[in-house]
Amino acid sequence: MVSLDELDGEKVIVAKPNHSSTWRQNLWLLAALAVPSLGAGIGFALMGAWPILPLAGLELSVLAGALYWVNWKLEYRHVIRLTDEVVTVDKGYFVPKRSWRFSRPHSALRVVPEHHHWQGPALSVHDRMSETRVGDFLNREETLQLLSLLRQELRIRTHSDDSALKA
Repeated sequence: MVSLDELDGEKVIVAKPNHSSTWRQNLWLLAALAVPSLGAGIGFALMGAWPILPLAGLELSVLAGALYWVNWKLEYRHVIRLTDEVVTVDKGYFVPKRSWRFSRPHSALRVVPEHHHWQGPALSVHDRMSETRVGDFLNREETLQLLSLLRQELRIRTHSDDSALKA
């Protein structure tokens, strides 16, 4: 998902992965699966087959851990702030873990065309000293939307294939 906000002359572009469900919806799913699973486990435990109960608990614990891990991974985002002087790219989950600052007059956008028609182009913001990829987790339509937003703000200085990045 790509969104654009304008605050006091600053443009803020936020790119984040699609979230199919919220953490609260995941907890409701876990509760809906826990009731029959633990109910059956308790029933079998009362009949003497007690090993089923810990296995049902282990199964639900693994499912809860997987749901949490996926939800945490989907909180990752790129925040691109554009002012008249500076372009800032922040990457992280809930707070920025990495941040890049580019001088606006020297910054540009690198576009690497897609290899297949279902992929989007690879986008990088760079200046003379450093470079960082943006929106690499987006689908094709969202990548093209991000490209459109960045094209309005930054000039495209490099439009090359992927082999130029590896050299």
